[in-house]
Amino acid sequence: MKYILMDGESLTLEQIEEVAFRKALVRLSRKAIPKINRCRKYVEEIIRKGETVYGINTGFGKLCRVKISPAEIERLQKNLVLSHAVGVGPVFCEEEVRATMLLQANVLAKGYSGVRLEVIESLINLLNLGVAPMVPEKGSVGASGDLAPLAFIALVLMGEGWAFYKKRLLSGKQALKKAGLKPLKLSAKEGIALINGTQVMTGLGVLTLLKAERLAQLADMAGALSCEAALATPVAFDEDLQKARKHKGQALSAKNLVQLMKNSQIREFHKACPKVQDPYSFRCMPQVHGAIRDALSYVRSVLEVEINSATDNPLIFPQKNKVISGGNFHGEPVALALDFLGIALSELASISERRIAAMMDPNITGLPAFLTPEPGINSGLMMAQTTAAALVSENKILAHPASVDSIPTSLNQEDHVSMGTIASRKAREIANNTEEVLAIEFLCAYQGVCLRAPLKPGIGTNKIFNRIKQRVKKIDEDRILVGDLVKIKELMKVKFGI
Repeated sequence: MKYILMDGESLTLEQIEEVAFRKALVRLSRKAIPKINRCRKYVEEIIRKGETVYGINTGFGKLCRVKISPAEIERLQKNLVLSHAVGVGPVFCEEEVRATMLLQANVLAKGYSGVRLEVIESLINLLNLGVAPMVPEKGSVGASGDLAPLAFIALVLMGEGWAFYKKRLLSGKQALKKAGLKPLKLSAKEGIALINGTQVMTGLGVLTLLKAERLAQLADMAGALSCEAALATPVAFDEDLQKARKHKGQALSAKNLVQLMKNSQIREFHKACPKVQDPYSFRCMPQVHGAIRDALSYVRSVLEVEINSATDNPLIFPQKNKVISGGNFHGEPVALALDFLGIALSELASISERRIAAMMDPNITGLPAFLTPEPGINSGLMMAQTTAAALVSENKILAHPASVDSIPTSLNQEDHVSMGTIASRKAREIANNTEEVLAIEFLCAYQGVCLRAPLKPGIGTNKIFNRIKQRVKKIDEDRILVGDLVKIKELMKVKFGI
């Protein structure tokens, strides 16, 4: 079976997806072990010498001036986790929790957190044996790490809380027992290391970004098929036009559109039509889809850094004999990027909905109203466009940046926060809505091309058309369309196999 070798330095976004969705096994790289052990030894020396160091033998947050005796350190770490598990609301799905745990293990493997090797191995065991802690979505302000949701993962390591195992929700203690694992007793620095960090917002952000990148590809495909249905000209996608502006994403989207529509019989048959310009939602696809691609590229660059970064506090540097209490746990870099991701995806859905609306209009396409052969007795795809409009409107609300908000916590010790986990959850919801809008566009474009028969679309668009045709019948009279959309979304998952 495939496995991911984890060393704290070289994890990729695609590997996170492999572990989250395809349950690739995880192994800790041998080269990471000396760093982990060296850092742990330094923590134990601090305790033995009786030095006062935040996070090791003090209280937390505003209670940082309270020194904890060696005899109470284990209790301190346990209480920290118990008290911070105050998440509420719906729970993250198993894949999202797995992505989070992998990131936790990877960050701890960097050797700056001072945890014992067995803490990291315990996280890896949960992943490899299919134990997924139950983690509520709400409760993190994304500043001192994702404290509340991460605490629910730490609970299960301790034999507390709740976890899913073989699709059953069990107590943490039961889940560990059924998986053949024993509860972990947390020692100095380990509780705070497990709950300090940006792994929830980052893990969810990674999965959403990877979905967004696929949606960007699908948007070009849907847009090209819509061009065929609406008799839109590919002239605006000309290579020379794109070179005059030099944005990478724009050039890539234009190239995709040209290749998909190459040798279109539909376009050749109507080449002499008097229409000089198409609506912006068709003509400006390279500019809009391309800008979205460039935005996704920026988000990727931020997440690639974050997944291999130490975001615990304090961080320990044993070779330099110092422990630094800083702010690497603050989620601002991720929050800003994920807000940008949500905005970009909102635009992808917005321009798609405008193409859908255009295809409903006989004044634009020359086809029957709402793409039905008998408008009046049939409503055709009228409500498909309405549903797309509703989803786009919801996205507009969700796209308001979470990162522009802040609210003080912990007696003003944490006086500026990122709201990064809220940004990640919003981006995920926007991505889901955008997927639905693109499915609607594919259905409408497919119906429009059906009405252009016997003329065939281009090389690429014809492949898309035929893939849909294998599963979805032409809409000759009104029927329930939900099943058609489900079938199209299944094709979208494999990008229509082309």
